[in-house]
Amino acid sequence: MTVAQSSPVLDPYDYGFQADPYPVYAWLREHEPLHHNPELDLWALTRHEDIAVALRSDSVYSNSYGVAIEKSAWGPDAHKVMSILGMDPPRQNRLRSLVSRGFTPRRVHNLLPRIQELTDRYLGECLEMGSFDWIADFAGRLPMDVISEMMGVPEEDRAEVRRQADIVVHREDGVYDVPPAGAEASLWLVGYYMDMVAQRRKKPSDDLTSALIEAEIDGERLSDDDVIAFLFLMVVAGNETTTKLLGHAAFHLTRHPDQRELVFGGAGNTDLVAPWVEETLRFDTSSQLLARYLLQDVELHGRVAPQGSKLLLCLGSANRDESVFSRPDEYDITRDQDELAKILSFGGGRHFCLGANLARLEARVALTALVERARSIEVDHDASRRVHSVNVRGFAVEPMQVVPR
Repeated sequence: MTVAQSSPVLDPYDYGFQADPYPVYAWLREHEPLHHNPELDLWALTRHEDIAVALRSDSVYSNSYGVAIEKSAWGPDAHKVMSILGMDPPRQNRLRSLVSRGFTPRRVHNLLPRIQELTDRYLGECLEMGSFDWIADFAGRLPMDVISEMMGVPEEDRAEVRRQADIVVHREDGVYDVPPAGAEASLWLVGYYMDMVAQRRKKPSDDLTSALIEAEIDGERLSDDDVIAFLFLMVVAGNETTTKLLGHAAFHLTRHPDQRELVFGGAGNTDLVAPWVEETLRFDTSSQLLARYLLQDVELHGRVAPQGSKLLLCLGSANRDESVFSRPDEYDITRDQDELAKILSFGGGRHFCLGANLARLEARVALTALVERARSIEVDHDASRRVHSVNVRGFAVEPMQVVPR
């Protein structure tokens, strides 16, 4: 925290806040639900009701400056790297419609056999080792391969693409902008996708990149810049958030031996995998913060955030709101399904995450296989190391031990 705990200031750059933002969120929900950090001139909403409204109010809470608050990422050119996350209607509507043609539920469903195949391969390797890093050896590999296969990235390039994507989201303590390494990694990824788009224009194939190039509505097609920006968004958002979801699922379940026994005890209970995924999304969501640009004054709870302000929607706080979720700070995979239906982990409104179904599918396939093939799992919580990122929350290292069935 940046100041006394009795009156915390939300500083998303601070490593202490990143390590555990939830006490700050709780204080702000109760005492200052429309919060202002004067040093950063940054506003934040922390209550579920306010955030749910904001996610659906394009005319007030604009995406036109992007969803990341760093100086070099924030501004009217955000769409060049954030694609549809850096746009408002009507352009966002048209582009999302075109992108959706290449990202259909059918295309996602058709990935199921390959997701299962990759899961079985990587999980088999982990089971043979017995002790391994859940992130490096499984949770980071599976989503990267799935996204890469969708886009058409060759297998030999995927490790480097993932390494560059990891660099893009990493932030140094006390540094208030994208570090040079992150900027260089972004340029590397953009260059890589420029080459891939050029190749697909010459020789189309059965992948998402070709589908995006060919997508058409009323004679309108995506430009190369639009396709490249969406691919960049996919590899950073689609890969990172699913990796973090899988990391949190194992980490938090193993901190609750009674719940771990419900899942892994006896022959295992795969019926609990879906609620395990949803409770993990609620309890410790991968995408903690989304920025918005205010198109007009916002008056809430006796305060006014002026037009032109930079404001954060704290999704991680919304998912712990005591007015919506019973015992919000308890991790409970048997939580009422009506409560879980209210999570805001994938945003909402026009910008609801296009990859939500894919993320859930990957997580369910992966964790179902883990339950079926492992008699017990144990995570070294003390040795686990978190990612340092302004927006994304998750683990970079998570040592695990597994006993096969």
